[in-house]
Amino acid sequence: MTGPGVRVLVAEDQAMLRGSLRFLIDHTPGMAAAGEAATGAEAVEEARRLLPDVVLMDIRMPVLDGIEATRRICADPRTSGVRVLVLTTFDLDEYVYAALHAGAAGFLLKDTPPAKMIEAVGVVASGESLLSPSVTRRLIAAFVRGPGAGRPSALPGSVTERETEVLRLVASGFSNSELAEHLHLSMATVKTHIGRLLAKLHARDRAQLVIAAYESGLVGAGRAERPRA
Repeated sequence: MTGPGVRVLVAEDQAMLRGSLRFLIDHTPGMAAAGEAATGAEAVEEARRLLPDVVLMDIRMPVLDGIEATRRICADPRTSGVRVLVLTTFDLDEYVYAALHAGAAGFLLKDTPPAKMIEAVGVVASGESLLSPSVTRRLIAAFVRGPGAGRPSALPGSVTERETEVLRLVASGFSNSELAEHLHLSMATVKTHIGRLLAKLHARDRAQLVIAAYESGLVGAGRAERPRA
């Protein structure tokens, strides 16, 4: 990547934390703070103006909350390539589900160690999805399959048996390399399967593939454990 590397917009209403995050990013090789925003509305405006690679987005923001700001950024063709990594102090299920449905590529708690946060920014910037271990599949399952949830929606008929298996493993937390090893496939073939699933399920990224797996009933609460090799 040329230029400053990964360009990050920091959207956080607390000035001290916003400054700390910006300092951390600016002092990380290969990263640079593209700008900052103190409200959700400013985050949307700055994302459109600056076109950063990643937005670090606080959920509880004034004027416009982080979830709605994420939704507008991800839905706007002008900023469709911007990746949003949501930050919150609240380890609550509804935030995870709402943020992922809005298009967030990742979700981390604010007490994540700086090194892990920087690593997360890099993961999201590379096109992958990331969820904090404490807010992953168990929480998504609780909302998708919990009280008031609709009946499972079947996967499109165009999804093949092999793609269904890949989707199940993605929802169980397998990385591409783990998928390749578990299914005895090449990395290129795994990436092809993932790409086809994204297209067929109209999913933005792997995080939304996880949601699709739960909503289809392919994976459910209590059945999200990683399969044995």
